[in-house]
Amino acid sequence: MSFPYSTLMVQGTTSDAGKSTVVAALCRLLKQRGVRVAPFKPQNMALNSAVTADGGEIGRAQALQAIAAGLEPHTDMNPVLLKPSSDIGAQVIIHGKVRAEMNARDYHQYKTIAMQAVLESHQRLLQQYECVMVEGAGSPAEINLRARDIANMGFAEAVDCPVIIVADIDRGGVFAHLVGTLSCLSESERARTIGFVINRFRGDISLLEPGLEWLEQQTGKPVLAVLPYLHGLFLDAEDAVQPVQASKGAFRVVVPSLPRMSNHTDFDALRAHPDVDLRFVRQGEAIPAADLIILPGSKNTRGDLAWLNAQGWPQAIGKHLRYGGKVIGICGGFQMLGNSVNDPQGIEGAPGESPALGLLDMHTEMTSDKRLVQVLGNCAFAEASVAGYEIHMGTTSGPALDNPAFRIDGRPEGAISGDEQILGSYLHGMFDSPQACAALLRWAGLHSDAVVDTSQLREASLDRIAEAAAPLLDALIALGQQQKSV
Repeated sequence: MSFPYSTLMVQGTTSDAGKSTVVAALCRLLKQRGVRVAPFKPQNMALNSAVTADGGEIGRAQALQAIAAGLEPHTDMNPVLLKPSSDIGAQVIIHGKVRAEMNARDYHQYKTIAMQAVLESHQRLLQQYECVMVEGAGSPAEINLRARDIANMGFAEAVDCPVIIVADIDRGGVFAHLVGTLSCLSESERARTIGFVINRFRGDISLLEPGLEWLEQQTGKPVLAVLPYLHGLFLDAEDAVQPVQASKGAFRVVVPSLPRMSNHTDFDALRAHPDVDLRFVRQGEAIPAADLIILPGSKNTRGDLAWLNAQGWPQAIGKHLRYGGKVIGICGGFQMLGNSVNDPQGIEGAPGESPALGLLDMHTEMTSDKRLVQVLGNCAFAEASVAGYEIHMGTTSGPALDNPAFRIDGRPEGAISGDEQILGSYLHGMFDSPQACAALLRWAGLHSDAVVDTSQLREASLDRIAEAAAPLLDALIALGQQQKSV
């Protein structure tokens, strides 16, 4: 099959309209039909990231889209990644490597340099693949961000590619979203918009048809597809923590929803486990009783430590341990388990040192070097293999490390307390390995025969969204052929 577009961009009326899912679905469909396709997002702002085989860092959504296309994730698929460390500042990652920490105003000026990285990556992908499927960011209707835009229409104009716009009908106001977005665009941007996609529809399609006819008359643009609301998908979220569905699991796992929580996909396997009741506890919420408390990764360890203290977590964790509960710390959460966290250079915020929870005899110092590596190894506390990735700044030292949690490539990694109630590690994705997940849950007190294979669940979900999006691909092919014949 030939696809009529060498580059096609999917933009949205809002964040979380479904751009990531639509790109993943089209990547899977094109792969199934024999087209060599690669995903691409010029600029991503997310704390959920993935480590690539070439030792870089990209947005988690682009790693998922690469899997959909049957590819190894590569830094060219997301050349600019912004990881917020505060409300006005972010770590700027270019081609997978940390370039600088910038506030919003400085980065706005820096975009002209970032655009060169974007165009270089796009050109390299064009040379290797028949089609580059591009995901926008947020909305192209954000007028205040139009100058120097590299994420939406600024990129589309620079490479002269067609655009489709996705809107989420489940939010309500879908027609206003689409008409309003189109009205905010320039004449050339409206001209390159070739159609709309309405996402997450449920109900009687015949009741929607009068609105579709009105929309096409008002805008002169076709509705290429109406995609259904699909329940029970297992797909890596780009950034926001997805609501946890009600669980009948008896084993209670509680996670503090840190303000700068990173890589919450660490918990996806636990979400899917039939015997686990996973809960994220947000600011101001009561901390429930649990069998296991997990401290997640953080983009600002000292800042999130202060938040934990303000929310009463140290006292709750102390009570939890006195009653025999278990605690796991991952990456930034691992650093929090020690005696102190020192950031003399101000890597994550204001320079200084903060007392930590004092649960493991160790100390962490933040450094400018960022460790990015995919790893394989074994659990030190059980006969089980583990796979995952490290993605952190800072080094940890102290006697606690003499009793490691894992052995990675022959070296000790992480720590387990002498009473075996506390486990900490820099290893993200530790629950994604079925053997390691079962071993960790047994260590924490759950003995279950259930096996959760996140890879199989992900593949099945990618096939589901691809099947649902088949009418969209057929409409794009027909539209492309029609445009060529004119």
